[in-house]
Amino acid sequence: MKTLFHKIEKYNCWDGKYFDTGYERKTYLKDILKYQGNKLVKVLVGQRRVGKSYILRQIMSFLRNEKNIGPKNIFYLNKEYIAFDEIETAKDLENIFGFYKAELKVTGKIYIFLDEVQNIDGWETFVNSNSQDFTEEYELFISGSNSNLLSGELATLLSGRYIEFEIFPFDLFEFADYKSLNINRDTFLQYLQNGGLPELFNFEQTETKHNYIASLKNTIILRDIVSRYKVKDVDLLENILKFLFINIGNLTSFTSIVKYFKSKQKKTNYETISTYVNYLKNTFIIHECERYNLRGKQVLGGERKYFLNDLAFKNLLSGFFPDDIGYHLENYVFMQLKRMHYNVKVGVFGDKEVDFVAQKGDKTIYVQVAYLLSEPKTVEREFGNLLKIKDNFEKFVVSLDEAEFSDYQGIKHIKPWELY
Repeated sequence: MKTLFHKIEKYNCWDGKYFDTGYERKTYLKDILKYQGNKLVKVLVGQRRVGKSYILRQIMSFLRNEKNIGPKNIFYLNKEYIAFDEIETAKDLENIFGFYKAELKVTGKIYIFLDEVQNIDGWETFVNSNSQDFTEEYELFISGSNSNLLSGELATLLSGRYIEFEIFPFDLFEFADYKSLNINRDTFLQYLQNGGLPELFNFEQTETKHNYIASLKNTIILRDIVSRYKVKDVDLLENILKFLFINIGNLTSFTSIVKYFKSKQKKTNYETISTYVNYLKNTFIIHECERYNLRGKQVLGGERKYFLNDLAFKNLLSGFFPDDIGYHLENYVFMQLKRMHYNVKVGVFGDKEVDFVAQKGDKTIYVQVAYLLSEPKTVEREFGNLLKIKDNFEKFVVSLDEAEFSDYQGIKHIKPWELY
C-alpha cells in the first residue's frame, strides 16, 4: 500500500506544490463553484480531451488560494494514469483513501477529486458512501467521459444529491481570447475550421493536427466503446462515424443508414446501427437532435439530425470543403445553444421545418440558420418559416452576411457570434 501511496503522491499537492491549471474556463468555474461547500456531488461529463481535468485542477487551485484549504486536505486520483492502475475496484479506492488519511494524519474537511472515475469497477459505492456519510466532512468532484455515468445505480442512489455539468471544447470566445484575436468574421471562420479542442492550439502543422485527432478518435473508439461494450464489428463502427461526419445537419434515420451500408455491400441491421450510434453518443463525440412537432408538442420518431461535438474531427479526418460551410454553421449554432443550456430540437409544422427549437425552463427560442441570405427565396424561406409560428417567443435568423438585415416583424437577424 505504501508503494502505491508514493506512486500517486506525485499527482497530489500534499507537499505544497502547484500544478499547471491551463487556460481558466471562467464560465464553468462560475457555474460549478456556485455549488461548492455542500454535500452535493459535482459531476463533470464530456468528451475526452475537452479540458475536464484542467477544470478539476482549477477548482483545486481555487480551494487552496481562495478558501485557504490545506494541500493535504485535497485527494486527487486520475484513473487514466498508469500510477493508478492498481486501483481497479471501489474497495481498492477505499483502501488507498484510508491509507492517505492515516499516513498524512489529515484532519478537517477533505475534498475528493476522482478523474475518469468510470474506469473503477463499482466506483458508485465509494462515491455514494463517502458523499453521504454524515459522520465525515467530505466533498466530492468527479469526472467521466461517458454520458451514462449517472444513468444507472449512482443516479438511483444519489437521486437529488448530485449536480451535473457537461463540459464542451472551447467556444468561439475562449478560442479568440486564448489566441488574442478579435471577435469578427475572420476569427469565426478560423474557429469553424480548427475547432475548439484545447490541445490542437499547440500545433501549427496540419499533419500534426490530423495525427492528434486521429489518435483521439481511435482512443474514443477503442477504449470508450469497443473495450467497454465488447463491440465485434469495429470496421462498421468506424464507418458509421465517418457517415455521420459527412452528413452533419442532414435528416438521417437508422433505416437510411442501413440502406447506405447495404448499397456498399456491407451487411447490417437496424438494431446494430441503433446500438452503435448510441455508443457514439455516449462518448459525446456526436450529438442527436430529434424532430419536434410544434403543433402536437411531441417528439417525433424516425429521422433526426446529428452534429459533432467538435468540427475538427470532420475537417481533419474527412476534409474541410468550402461548400460545407452552411452545415458547419448549423453545427456551430446547435453546439452554442447546447452550451447555453438549451434543450435543442428540429422544429416541424406541416411540411415546414425550423432549424432549431431551443427550450430552457419556460423559455423557448426559434432559430433559422443560413450561410448567406443572398437570394430573395432564401430570405423568404428563413424568415417565412418563422413567421408561420404564431407565438410570442423570440425568433432569430443567423447568417454570415456582411450586411445587416433589419428586424422583420419581430424576427432578429444576427451574426453567429452574437448568439450567446
